[in-house]
Amino acid sequence: MFPRLIACLLAAFVSAAAARAEAPDPSRWQAVLAAARGETVYFHAWGGEPRINDYIAWVGREVAARFGVELVHVKVAETGAVVAKVLTEKAAGRTGNGSVDLVWINGENFAAMKENGLLLSEPWADRLPSYRFVDVAGKPTVARDFGVPVDGLEAPWGMARLVFFYDPGEVPAPPRSAEALAAWIEANPGRFTYPQPPDFMGTTFLKQLLVDLAADPAALARPVGSVDFEAVTAPLWAYLDRITPLLWRQGRAYPRDYGGMRQLLADGETAISFAFNPADASSAIANGELPDTVRSFVFDGGTIGNTHFVAIPFDAGASAGAMVVANFLMSPEAQARKEEAAVWGDPTVLAVDRLPPEDRARFAAVERGPATLPPDALGPVLPEPHPSWVAPLEAEWARRYGVGQ
Repeated sequence: MFPRLIACLLAAFVSAAAARAEAPDPSRWQAVLAAARGETVYFHAWGGEPRINDYIAWVGREVAARFGVELVHVKVAETGAVVAKVLTEKAAGRTGNGSVDLVWINGENFAAMKENGLLLSEPWADRLPSYRFVDVAGKPTVARDFGVPVDGLEAPWGMARLVFFYDPGEVPAPPRSAEALAAWIEANPGRFTYPQPPDFMGTTFLKQLLVDLAADPAALARPVGSVDFEAVTAPLWAYLDRITPLLWRQGRAYPRDYGGMRQLLADGETAISFAFNPADASSAIANGELPDTVRSFVFDGGTIGNTHFVAIPFDAGASAGAMVVANFLMSPEAQARKEEAAVWGDPTVLAVDRLPPEDRARFAAVERGPATLPPDALGPVLPEPHPSWVAPLEAEWARRYGVGQ
């Protein structure tokens, strides 16, 4: 929906001119801190998970106390709506005092903002003081977001991996491939589902299946318009044709989002679930949202993974404050707290072995929880398809399987 809205706005306002707001220089950090004091940063970020909301609230208290920056969490359901908002401001000729100072973003939405000049024009993220500890070599997705070069236009603040959850009492031998999952669904009808695309987690599940099933996965790294979409995706639709009648509620209804899918697992209606965070099950256990018998598994061939970021729009009214917040989000203190299962469980973007001893000790003390797989058990990281695949995948899924079809 939102990529189409963005395209319509671009067509309508193609002749509109908008200068970018002049951004502070992160290499002059003391000047940035001085400019940031007293600013209010409107941080547009997904608001669908209480643990994440609580973490952002903690960040707000810390940046207020340390730097005099007020952080307002503007809770959003779909980041594409934020992109459309910034695009509308650009088309209207706004050059400053925009409504969005910082946005949680990655993948398709970052590609759209970068392509359409909706971000600060000069690199800033890789010049922040905390960036020196980011693990660029070991976590290459911090530099290439769904294959699109970041170029210092967004700051990494967390890692994501698709991980499945199950209760060993219910599922003694969890399925460790897409084919094994299909066979398990056939043997256990009604016990598996996924959120309805275009929900992020539902689309992520489609991408995982496509990466697993495509005859030539390398084709997925190219823009969708340069390949035969029908041929590349044919194995995915054949797979979904096979399992859809055997899903929860016979595939006639789907959870609205990840929270709904997790609740089905907690209620015993389904037996396998998944999330885009290796520690999510442990976090849910710590917060009483899942039974403490739940454990994690991944496919033997690997699961898709990426980095999530924060970015500053071109017309941000508080760009100095936004940089201060982004820098704090990458700090060892904030990253270690975020990795605690009871807080969020989101993996760090930092190279922990390069940190000073006191910061390495922070990570050594992190409680990751009973359901979190150790890093060496997560298997290979599979790359995300190019961002241009998202809209066609969602549209074709809706045509074939959408409720009411």
